[in-house]
Amino acid sequence: MGRNAIETVMGAVVLVVAALFVFFAYETAQIGSAAGYPLSATFYKIGGLATGSDVRISGIKVGTVTDQRLDPKTFDAVVTLSIRNDISLPDDTVAAIESDGLLGGKYVRLEPGRSESPIQPGSHIKKTRDFRSLEDQVGEIIFLATGGSGGGDAGGGQPANGGIKLP
Repeated sequence: MGRNAIETVMGAVVLVVAALFVFFAYETAQIGSAAGYPLSATFYKIGGLATGSDVRISGIKVGTVTDQRLDPKTFDAVVTLSIRNDISLPDDTVAAIESDGLLGGKYVRLEPGRSESPIQPGSHIKKTRDFRSLEDQVGEIIFLATGGSGGGDAGGGQPANGGIKLP
């Protein structure tokens, strides 16, 4: 009889410790969407970017990817972002899709420009850089190493201006 009481108490302690661990992990992981204003950006390819992914400036989370859809006319990916209200971005901001390493997830990196006028909530980020997979980068290195000449499209469909789409 006494052994069952000890097992019950120990089970309860284990459950309380597990609940504290889950609470601590949730609080420190910054999971959830950031409340803020919406922006959208169009990419040729997003490379596995998921709804709920981070939006970062200089490595600091400033927003969340809230939606993805396919533009029926251009077949490009349109990504909707939610940016924190205390972040005011210039209208020449560049959005790029990056990876957290070889096995890490994807996120949107914002590179604020130098314009004096801010981008308006609900508007579209005009300058974007598409996701470049490891395969694309290795292929480009091999192309350049084997004596590939410039002037062609060596970027695997990337624009010749460094991957930035202009309006």
